[in-house]
Amino acid sequence: MDVYEAVTSRRAVRGFTDRPVPREVLERVVSAAAWAPSGSNIQPWRVYVLTGGPLAELKKRAGERVATADPWDEREYEMYPPTLKSPYRERRSAYGKERYGKLDVSREDWEARQRAATGNWQCFGAPVALFCYIDRDMGPPQWADVGMYLQTVMLLLRAEGLHSCPQMAWSVYRKTVAEVLSPPDRLILFCGMSIGYEDVTVDYVRAARAPLDETVTFVEGSIPQALAA
Repeated sequence: MDVYEAVTSRRAVRGFTDRPVPREVLERVVSAAAWAPSGSNIQPWRVYVLTGGPLAELKKRAGERVATADPWDEREYEMYPPTLKSPYRERRSAYGKERYGKLDVSREDWEARQRAATGNWQCFGAPVALFCYIDRDMGPPQWADVGMYLQTVMLLLRAEGLHSCPQMAWSVYRKTVAEVLSPPDRLILFCGMSIGYEDVTVDYVRAARAPLDETVTFVEGSIPQALAA
């Protein structure tokens, strides 16, 4: 699989089989992903990969919280700005309509939307979960580094014939994750990621992308004389 195919075939998969992912494949992916760029090579990510018993225990504890309607943990970062302006507001709304429309869930049916979200905390059936942390005192550039690392992981997973789903949803169950992983207090849980082989029987919506001219400006041609001087 070439890089272009990996990029265009990557998507957030929300249905996995229980087929195990070999340890050597996971090690190969995270070893190669370590070459992702970061400012001054500080590599601000701290990653945990769960399989088997530890992952089953996490799913069990998360499931118990869902079943008892235990309140979410307070997020340690802001997922979206309080007021999401245009065009980002419209893009988010369009995605929500597509996703929940596919599930026959209306915008007003908050309870059904919550039920649809519970698959997050079972990793959508995936046999592998990755959790990515970052030090509390890191700034926006280092959070950007973490994003580049995670994208590198997801593209390498595609090269291995695997799929993934990045999940900031785990940030609201961060205390449950910490019970299983025991991360140092200095770390913030950014997101989880479900990893495995896609269950092709699960229907999905492929989110559209904005037209190129909305997000990219090509600056070309001759230099204006005033600037050239």
